[in-house]
Amino acid sequence: MLSVIIPAFNEEKCVKRAHDAIHALLVENNIEGEFIFVDDGSKDDTYKEIQELASTQGNIVGIHFSRNFGKESAISAGLAAVNGDCAVVIDCDLQHPPEKIIEMYRLWEQGYEIVEGIKRERGDEKKMHGLGAKIFYSAISRMAGFDMTNSSDFKLLDRKVVDVLNQMPERGFFRAISYWVGYNKITVEYDVAPRVDGETKWSTRGLVKYAMSNITSYSTAPMQTVTVLGFVMLTISVIFGIWALIDKIVGRALEGMTTVIIITIFIGSIIMISLGIIGYYIARIYEEIKGRPKYIISSTVKSEKK
Repeated sequence: MLSVIIPAFNEEKCVKRAHDAIHALLVENNIEGEFIFVDDGSKDDTYKEIQELASTQGNIVGIHFSRNFGKESAISAGLAAVNGDCAVVIDCDLQHPPEKIIEMYRLWEQGYEIVEGIKRERGDEKKMHGLGAKIFYSAISRMAGFDMTNSSDFKLLDRKVVDVLNQMPERGFFRAISYWVGYNKITVEYDVAPRVDGETKWSTRGLVKYAMSNITSYSTAPMQTVTVLGFVMLTISVIFGIWALIDKIVGRALEGMTTVIIITIFIGSIIMISLGIIGYYIARIYEEIKGRPKYIISSTVKSEKK
């Protein structure tokens, strides 16, 4: 059985459309499936739509969070509820093309344990967001040591991969953690479809915060910049020290206070940046050691008929 995990946040107009489109494909290709809708604390009637769907259709599981915990938490909740032999994660707005699920499933039948959806074209995404995404994935690929260019949450996972991910207590970046676990992978290219209803839930600020959080989760490279900056300052200090010593020997005083002020400001900036980087990592450690759950489930609903 294929478990279809669909995170949803304020997607009341898309819930039924997503189910009908994917269900029709599964029936057409004789694939048994279950649908796991995770409502990430929506403010609209998303969960009501899920409840109504569960009352009229079979193999529907609905999970409702007590508040908005984020897409990563919604995916984690969906993975924890999987009953199938494999699971696919797909956006509720259908920007991930449902027909690719069949291609992914056939590749899974051939023995691939992770089928990764790779964006061939980013659709009508804003240019600044597209550029930011390119920079982010380039940075995290270099820092983490695996290529995540054009990666997405759209992927199919074998049951054994799902079980491994469910055992990991950390608040991981789903796209990266599925690379980290290994297993036999293959990629499937797709074009991002235009949104039919609603608008993107990502703001520029949210994307920046998301990028910083995930880079620090999978790489200590930013911490190494503190060491690099330290060596840069040491080099500058040695150069100015030699300069001052030569001036002292030849009897020429160091000119004015401008140089001293510039050096002091530069050193202060480096120290504050370094403390900021270290502080961010300490904050991440603090969040992890508290051991709070990734999400809180307010209510659930299941179809009575199969």
